[in-house]
Amino acid sequence: MKSGPQRYPGATTGAHWYQAKLGGSAMESNVGVLHTTEGRTVPGYRGGLDAPNFTALPDIKNRRLRWYQHFDFDVSSRALVNLRGGVETNTLNAVQVELVGTCDERNAKTWQGKRAGTDYLFWPDAPDWALAELGRFVRWCHDKHGLPMQSSVTWKPYKKGQVGGSYGANGVRLSHAAWTRYYGWLGHQHVPENSHGDPGDLDFARVLEHAEGTVASRYTVARGDTLWSIAATKLGDGARWREIADLNHLRDADDIAPGQKLTLPKK
Repeated sequence: MKSGPQRYPGATTGAHWYQAKLGGSAMESNVGVLHTTEGRTVPGYRGGLDAPNFTALPDIKNRRLRWYQHFDFDVSSRALVNLRGGVETNTLNAVQVELVGTCDERNAKTWQGKRAGTDYLFWPDAPDWALAELGRFVRWCHDKHGLPMQSSVTWKPYKKGQVGGSYGANGVRLSHAAWTRYYGWLGHQHVPENSHGDPGDLDFARVLEHAEGTVASRYTVARGDTLWSIAATKLGDGARWREIADLNHLRDADDIAPGQKLTLPKK
């Protein structure tokens, strides 16, 4: 139990360290659970009573995540519903991370007078630097603790109160048996006994690409773009538009829209 380094390099503890007063159960973490705070600052977590192991605060100006640690890596934290006599969630080898920001589509562009991408992150549209920073943490968890760099679950959009959303009984929440067998990464929306739908449809596949060092180039479609113009500008050969179409499973060369994210082949 509790093998490997217990503190993430550079993470702040200080007043954010809750293990000293709340304790926790020692474990060997083999599951990572991601949450979003639905707020723009590091929460107080009711003095630690609802705290995860880590909180990641986006420093948008400097394009980095600032990490805060509340419990050792291999000590149970408290951010999940964990009913007495029910499924063990907090204490069943799950290291938990809160991502400061939102997954609620109602806040995808603006939120209480603030702008997404400038003042806070809407995590389903997180910039690549933020996914890379999260990927670096996922890699550390693998290298130092053997937590698998994999995710076999579907990450659903939040859409609270709407059909097809990730909140409540969403069709992707694990059963008790599936939870106890799971190894790898998932979100709050996947944990049994819980109803929350965060972190929405976070691009965890991209996080894994960064973690594994297999990251491909990405491009966000702008108004007026065509596949030919993208290929000509980014790959130096407009005729390579077919490669972009094939790589992104596009059936129609005109089937792109502003804001759409495309994976580009190597030059």
